[in-house]
Amino acid sequence: MTETVVRIESLAFGGAGFGRVEGKACFVPFTAPGDVARIRVTLAKPSYLEGELRELIEASPRRVAPPCPVFGTCGGCTWQHLSYADQLEAKERIVADTLWRFGRVEPEKVGRAVAAAEPYGYRSRVQFKVRWIAGKLQMGFYRRGSHYVVDIPGGCAICHPALNRVLAEIRHVVGHFAEPDRIPQVDAAVGDGGATVAVVHYIGDDREGARAYFAGCRSDLSAVEGLHLQFGRKESIEPVWGVDGLTYGFPAGFLPDLPEMSLGFSRGGFSQVNYHQNRELLRTVYRMAALTGAERLLDLFCGNGNFSIPLARYAAGVVGVEEYAPSLEDARRNVLTNGAGEIEFIRADAATGGRHLASRGDGFPVVILDPPRTGAKEAVAEIASLRPERIVYVSCDPATLGRDLGIFRKDGYTVRECIPIDMFPQTFHIESVTLLQKV
Repeated sequence: MTETVVRIESLAFGGAGFGRVEGKACFVPFTAPGDVARIRVTLAKPSYLEGELRELIEASPRRVAPPCPVFGTCGGCTWQHLSYADQLEAKERIVADTLWRFGRVEPEKVGRAVAAAEPYGYRSRVQFKVRWIAGKLQMGFYRRGSHYVVDIPGGCAICHPALNRVLAEIRHVVGHFAEPDRIPQVDAAVGDGGATVAVVHYIGDDREGARAYFAGCRSDLSAVEGLHLQFGRKESIEPVWGVDGLTYGFPAGFLPDLPEMSLGFSRGGFSQVNYHQNRELLRTVYRMAALTGAERLLDLFCGNGNFSIPLARYAAGVVGVEEYAPSLEDARRNVLTNGAGEIEFIRADAATGGRHLASRGDGFPVVILDPPRTGAKEAVAEIASLRPERIVYVSCDPATLGRDLGIFRKDGYTVRECIPIDMFPQTFHIESVTLLQKV
């Protein structure tokens, strides 16, 4: 492919730097606003180009030294070469631009991003990819746009220190397993008290042999409090030894008159990867929901009750809808553990759950939804049929959020505000909380 020179003007969703070549949009990963870069064009479309950085002709003064030795090769982080202040500014602008483009939400409705207290060492859940190549174990993360594993023997800069200790120990254990090439991934998670759980994915045929080997490795895995094996989908996870789940908490008084709370999630279950920012997420959802004690609250994609359980004390009644059965089991246990009263949980996807609630005549003045990256397009009509006055939409993808906000507008809702919350420093990913109200 040809080489050319581009001046980087800004950052785009996806993490790449944005510039123009002969008037055509050009996207180049690992560049910074102000860079003048020589690039190799890797993709040429009628309306845009993608390029690979070959040489910095002029480095932007906004660049900083990335602390990770594999930054730029590993696909996990995209922005370690930028100051944290520049990252936040870019995320605010990206959210505003994306919501305008996909949902015609006015940019002034997007507020300042809520910064993370710790831009490094924050990540509490991770999937370590594993490859056995030429008799050598590679364990880390995929290179951007490939399934090539970038080895990180020194640990990951954004992972919680406890997970880097798990990585060091599990690397040794997997390397001595009889079939290391049959282990494609190891999941690891840490609770906010420091306890850890690891799930080893095994795709070989000797399951009994795998069980026996890892059962005998407990003394070699002092950093791991609970070890599990997974043989396929998440439903196939089975314990080998140790604890089955982890907890994180909200301190007493975090919300008005809120008692101390501890929420658990089982191996394979979902939790936010940044516990400190999860508190900021809940704080923002609480403010936007504006519960007075008289409203019934619906929590769609409720998971382990991350929102519904702390907010139950401020509502007249709560219903949670979740498709993944183990997360619902976690939620029910969390209700009992925290004395959260009566919360009805329904196992269903959001659209089916919404239809079920509408069919029995239920209405909810306030609805919270926290869908996966694909958004909630299939459930928008069902949510509107429940006649909420306020909808609080938690999103991890501005594009699908913008799309869904556009659909909600057709059902008579308008966006009042959107607050980005930086759950993922050093990456382009951004969480946000959006308040919609019935017009």
